[in-house]
Amino acid sequence: MPANPEQAARENIDRLLTQAGWAVQDIKSTNLHAGPGVEIREFPLAAGHGCADYLLYVQGKAAGVIEAKAGATLSGVEVQSAKYQCGLPDSLPAWFRPLPFCYQSTGVETHFTNGFDPDPRSRDLFVFHRPDTLASWLQTSPHVVSGSSRDGQEGYGRPATFRRLLKTLPPLIEQGLWAAQIRAIRSLEASLAEDRPRALIQMATGSGKTFTAIYFIYRLIKFAGARRVLFRVDRGNLGRQTKKEFDQYVSPCNNFKFGEEYIVQHLGSNHLDRTARVVIATIQRFYSMLKGRELSEEDEDASVAGLEIFSKSRNP
Repeated sequence: MPANPEQAARENIDRLLTQAGWAVQDIKSTNLHAGPGVEIREFPLAAGHGCADYLLYVQGKAAGVIEAKAGATLSGVEVQSAKYQCGLPDSLPAWFRPLPFCYQSTGVETHFTNGFDPDPRSRDLFVFHRPDTLASWLQTSPHVVSGSSRDGQEGYGRPATFRRLLKTLPPLIEQGLWAAQIRAIRSLEASLAEDRPRALIQMATGSGKTFTAIYFIYRLIKFAGARRVLFRVDRGNLGRQTKKEFDQYVSPCNNFKFGEEYIVQHLGSNHLDRTARVVIATIQRFYSMLKGRELSEEDEDASVAGLEIFSKSRNP
């Protein structure tokens, strides 16, 4: 007999959580020491807060909730699940109150909200985060108050997220930069600080576009905690030129070269260096990795349209 939509959604969520390294348990057989991350189904909360579909425990302390939905759009579910973040009984250990991590999932579509962000909002996920990922966020150095600013006070004592740190970047060191580069970097940083994640910089030929990008990437990594940056090009020779420019870049903060502080990888195969902070790759290489297929150097220098034909010709 086929499962009803709600049961099917729960089964899919259970499977996705297990694949992400979570131990999924019923409340009657809970063992918080079963692993670094434990998900407890149908957890009763304090009076007036209902029952959480899933309560997340990270290293023995509550960290978030999952609201499961079947056969419905996730629009508006964020408000409902936020109620569960505040309903953990006072007697139970928690990393923070309210619980910072909030998921909404149908088992096919999943949204995530990070309560540590200055203006929390949901975003789409491909998969659930692993327990060690959440643990690293929970143990990140807390946000430091700068003077008496409202933004600093709001985040005081809570882990500093990428979006929060974007609001507290140090002043730009203008020495060695052209006016167009200064304007581009300042405008991009202002846009990201306003929580607009997509931006386009348009600069004339010969105006130092690559150097501008490297300068900004350095600031993202050093001051905003960016874990990895993809620098995408459309030809292999452009990737090699870009790698040389990263190697030649000298930090205005400490006079170290970029490669002396952070690993920069130019992808010549489908093997990703997990320690690299910057990865330079052609569109063709990136596409082949997403498809799970190897790519020769000569195909990497083909046009994007040519790669599409190449990829399709190898599909079963």
